[in-house]
Amino acid sequence: MTIDYRADAVISVEAAIDLYNRSTLGERRPVDRPDVFAEMLRHADILITAWDGDRLVGISRTLTDFSYAAYLADLAVDAGYQRLGIGKRLVEETRARLWPECMIVLLAAPLANDYYPRIGFEHNPRAWVLRGDPTPRRPG
Repeated sequence: MTIDYRADAVISVEAAIDLYNRSTLGERRPVDRPDVFAEMLRHADILITAWDGDRLVGISRTLTDFSYAAYLADLAVDAGYQRLGIGKRLVEETRARLWPECMIVLLAAPLANDYYPRIGFEHNPRAWVLRGDPTPRRPG
């Protein structure tokens, strides 16, 4: 099996939501809100996708200043393609687009908590979250 990694692929909201649902990340993302999902994709600074032929099997979505800090907001791999090194490669492809000294930070999904140390991440217990208003509306 050959997996192709792309930084320039245009993906539909439907394809992205389908992938998130085929991974464990769909449980914690607004897959029922295509409008929000479209904005998530549109505003990503780095969006790397993994493909098995024409099937989207992985994605990393990052928000960053490219030099100091990068927030790896999403790392999703189709459950049927996990444990093949796709997630690690998505992180490597993301890192290749950042300055070498730029740190990557993330909030781990509960099921992925043991995964990140295996690919070089260090645990940091000082993360804090300020949740948004759950009332659906657009800013401004």
